[in-house]
Amino acid sequence: MSRRGNCHDNAVAESFFQLLKRERIRRRTYPTRDDTRRDVFEYIELFYNPKRKHTNNGMPSPVDYEIRQQELNQAGV
Repeated sequence: MSRRGNCHDNAVAESFFQLLKRERIRRRTYPTRDDTRRDVFEYIELFYNPKRKHTNNGMPSPVDYEIRQQELNQAGV
């Protein structure tokens, strides 16, 4: 943790939650909390992590980025 009131501390989390709200939650009405939890889980695990392109790391999805990093580590780079 850095100093109190530093707006950049939560930049990654704030960006993620902004996207989650914009791309998923604001478009739906959920009848139960379980339905909400299921939908958020599906967004994160089935779309955000494996498929969604991220501009900060050269446009691969997080899964593609991890695979590339593992290959580089195995190659000794």
